[in-house]
Amino acid sequence: MIKRLIPLIFLLTACGTAQGSTETQELRYQGSVGAVTFPELAEDLGYLKPVKLKWIGNTISGPQDIQAAATGQTDFGGAFNGAVIKLIAAKAPIKAVISYYGSDQNSYLGYYALDGSPIRSARDLVGKKVGMNTLGAHAEAVLKEYLKRGGVSPEEAKQVEEVVVPPVNTEQALRQKQIDVAVLGGILRDKALERGGIHPLFKDVDLFGNFSAGTYVLTDRFIARNPGTTKKFVDGVAKAIQWTQTHSREEVVAKFKDIIARRHRNEDATSVGYWKSSGVTANGGVIAAQEFQRWIDWLEGSGEIKPGQVKAANAFTNAYNPFAGGAR
Repeated sequence: MIKRLIPLIFLLTACGTAQGSTETQELRYQGSVGAVTFPELAEDLGYLKPVKLKWIGNTISGPQDIQAAATGQTDFGGAFNGAVIKLIAAKAPIKAVISYYGSDQNSYLGYYALDGSPIRSARDLVGKKVGMNTLGAHAEAVLKEYLKRGGVSPEEAKQVEEVVVPPVNTEQALRQKQIDVAVLGGILRDKALERGGIHPLFKDVDLFGNFSAGTYVLTDRFIARNPGTTKKFVDGVAKAIQWTQTHSREEVVAKFKDIIARRHRNEDATSVGYWKSSGVTANGGVIAAQEFQRWIDWLEGSGEIKPGQVKAANAFTNAYNPFAGGAR
């Protein structure tokens, strides 16, 4: 009997090894200067093993990051959900697999004007310039929603000029009156407020409350060819998100600074000292359908995508997230 089992055990082991070997154990990605992404944190905490990350450069634009993933330049990318929807509408074969950033009372995007500015309402923005890091993403979508709720017509909204300004230069552009309103978040917002002379016109959380805003995406082809790697990636990132949700701010900041120091990219770790929260509302980054439906409705209403062109259920999956279904 034992002799009969030996060939079967050998066959099952060999098949398992062969199947695992066909899946990639290296993920190419873009990082962010002076910041630690959740995949980077997951790798450092050992949650991705045996998968390893390969850094190929940095990005400051979510739309560019997911475009790179869609075209195969990287294996995953992250962006505002509205940008993900627009890329799917453009026939990009991608799927969102986990939320990785959002807005809450600690982490949010604020729209700031100089003290003494005549801008006090949405209508006051007509004919004015608003500086933001990129177009077609979070900052632009929130601005347009603010204008809509403020009674600004679509034709009037076209007269609000959205100006792309590098994040590190946005505050200076505002103070020099090159723009009328600056979109600021994180350390750049906090440092600007410390210097004084500016005040918020509104914040994204004023409009939507606490919400997860962006997701990491993989291509359909990558998921089909690498289900095991996909599971490991989402599982690791979900655990890294929960690690920040269940550890003190001081522990998270210390870990981020340590990671930045050890990766030797010649960058300043000052910004992570201002970290307060990820803004991710769901445990482990589980995606809620409303986080996509809200922006699908908005994009359809603004004419940027056709009605029914993108279905929320087809844009994301929680199938690989260990915290889906309320697990902890």
